[in-house]
Amino acid sequence: MTHSPGQDIPPPPTYPGHPVEPAALPLPEHPDTSAPAYPGTADGTPPPPDTPDRPLASAPAPAYPGTADDAAPPPAYPAAPAVTAPPPAYPGTPDDTAPPPAYPGTPNDTAPPPAYPGTPDDTAPLYPGAPVSAAPAYPRDPAPPPPPGQLGPAPDPLPGRPEQHPHQMDFEQRRVHLTARQRGADATALSRLLVQVPAFLCSLAVVTGFASAFFGSAAWLPVTVWVLSGALVFHRPTESFLARRLLRLRVPTPAERARLEPVWREVTARAGVDHQRYELWIEESDDINAYAAAGHIVGVTTFSLNHLPNGQLAAALAHELGHHTGGHAWASLLGQWYAQPAELTWRAIRAMSRFALRVARVISLPATGVLVLLFGCGLLALVAAAWMVLLPMAVAPYLLALVNRRAELRADAHAAGLGFAHPLAGVLHTMRAHEEARYAAAGPRAPRAAGLAKLLSSHPDYADRLQRLQPYLDERPPR
Repeated sequence: MTHSPGQDIPPPPTYPGHPVEPAALPLPEHPDTSAPAYPGTADGTPPPPDTPDRPLASAPAPAYPGTADDAAPPPAYPAAPAVTAPPPAYPGTPDDTAPPPAYPGTPNDTAPPPAYPGTPDDTAPLYPGAPVSAAPAYPRDPAPPPPPGQLGPAPDPLPGRPEQHPHQMDFEQRRVHLTARQRGADATALSRLLVQVPAFLCSLAVVTGFASAFFGSAAWLPVTVWVLSGALVFHRPTESFLARRLLRLRVPTPAERARLEPVWREVTARAGVDHQRYELWIEESDDINAYAAAGHIVGVTTFSLNHLPNGQLAAALAHELGHHTGGHAWASLLGQWYAQPAELTWRAIRAMSRFALRVARVISLPATGVLVLLFGCGLLALVAAAWMVLLPMAVAPYLLALVNRRAELRADAHAAGLGFAHPLAGVLHTMRAHEEARYAAAGPRAPRAAGLAKLLSSHPDYADRLQRLQPYLDERPPR
């Protein structure tokens, strides 16, 4: 086997157990043993790591195979870029920073708390337990205008509201000093009983006649029972029956009682009267009204309860309390009770007379004339025999109307004396506007009380009542 110049001679094979000797490096054919130049460089040296054409840092080039330095270092891995990416700029900002989004409509691009709907100061409503003085306005949608002849909704009883009614009052619980005289009978009540005496005498004659016809010698027993029956005016079960059946009243619901009780307690506290002495009732009505009946009944309409501020409601209740403390209520019912037999008898006589006249007209005209003559003669004989009773009975309706008007003025003075003059005047103005609107809705031909019909009115004119309240209105209103 021949060996040509420049050809490498393979080493002899190693056998098991012999030490391994390092292989001899091949000798180059040329005498220059330096490493070859680095490809792509002028001087044959690798470029530095930070040159622009090689931005990534790298390790020194490994030794070329066959060089003296055969310790080849491990290859270097590419390093991460040193420059970090900035956050994206928020659109429209000069400094490329992302500001918080601006709240719509604010000049300083800050997000204010949302305004509470309907409040003037844009604050949230007061939560339970906070002081009343700090209570902001609650949201309220604008109420539609009331129809002609009706009132608007009741003002909110919460103090501090901008739309608070001037007659809205704050009633606080306090010690009550009861007066020694809880009930009485003033001059108006006594006058009412005096006017009803003729009717009572006629009723007594009617009851005695019927008792004698049916009971004979024992007629005194039903007569005595009838005379004593007037005490039922103060009997609570009888009053409840009258309130339900005759006056068409009902017991207040829990919500109505919660609205009515504080006002009633304030009124009775100012008057020095025990509030449990009287019983509150409700009437389903769209009128502004209140009642004082029998011995313990105080009624109020649903319209007054739901639409009047508590100051005006207290004025109305104080007015009715004046009827009770003055004896007007029980005197009126007592007079009506004792006048019922005479009134029923008179109605029966009128009904029989009309029926007889209709029958006589059917029969013949002369028969009608004879019947009218008989009735006329009988009436004249009755008047001649009992003119001292019948004449006062004929005038009694006008006298009773006069007494009723006097009682209303006294009740107004009672309410004004308790400090409710201004709210009571507001109620009277409202009632007058309500009445005028009703007349306007009925048309120009609506009947109005005038002449003798006006003398039968049980209530005085609103102008007269307001004039009587003027001395109380000139005083400084209570806080």
